Amino acid sequence: MGWKAVARSAIGTGHQKQGLPCQDYGGDRIFNHLLIGAVADGAGSAQYADLGAKLAVTTAIAHLASTEIWLRQRQRSWQKLQQPFSQRQAERLFVSTLKRVLYVFRQQADRGGYTISELACTLIAFMVTPYWIAAMQIGDGSIVVRSQFRKEYQLLFKPDKGEYFNQTTFVTSSNAFADLRVQVLAQQPKFICAATDGIERVAFRLQDWTPGQPFFKWLEEYMQETENPQTEDECLIRLLESQELNRQTDDDKTLLLCLYN
Repeated sequence: MGWKAVARSAIGTGHQKQGLPCQDYGGDRIFNHLLIGAVADGAGSAQYADLGAKLAVTTAIAHLASTEIWLRQRQRSWQKLQQPFSQRQAERLFVSTLKRVLYVFRQQADRGGYTISELACTLIAFMVTPYWIAAMQIGDGSIVVRSQFRKEYQLLFKPDKGEYFNQTTFVTSSNAFADLRVQVLAQQPKFICAATDGIERVAFRLQDWTPGQPFFKWLEEYMQETENPQTEDECLIRLLESQELNRQTDDDKTLLLCLYN
């Protein structure tokens, strides 16, 4: 028993027309019963948004993984913690994650001779065990969870859409720490979907941000029926590149799917 996960992205038709790369990125790392995941969406106004999204995801995962490695060196582990840590402890963990991402951004910007705003992106990151999930979010995008003994899917954070159209908070924004949202869910997670905002119109009822049962159920069943989602990913890629989805949005799209067996 343990976690299985897959992260896949598809370039939006708008970026294809402009000759731009996909500016989304997603990834994960599994330590048997502990899974660490992240997704990021690069700001369209940032010159190196694609690099920023990848750096944010890889840095956040590496930082969170380093805490598990540190614990294991002391014969401990996050996955042995059946009672989740407190809200305050989670906030400290994710504040340190954001600080690490910004440190790496500054290093990259200094090497490239530009400001960190050229790496601007949103960020969702989380740690999950069979007993709990702790998650953070800056900006828009979504993280949806279904717990072991519940039928409904739960959206952890309402996407941050800002005051004006197509506006949100980025990790490089001056208010990033103030707008950092953290939640600890003391349930038994079974299925998790973290995604960028490109899937919103097909995944949610936008009036109240209710997760669409058919959409997320299909994704969960896909993960249940797929023995190795890292290699058996044709259905997921077809979904992300489908005309139905592209009719709803011309934005990049990323899905990170996680299932506990």
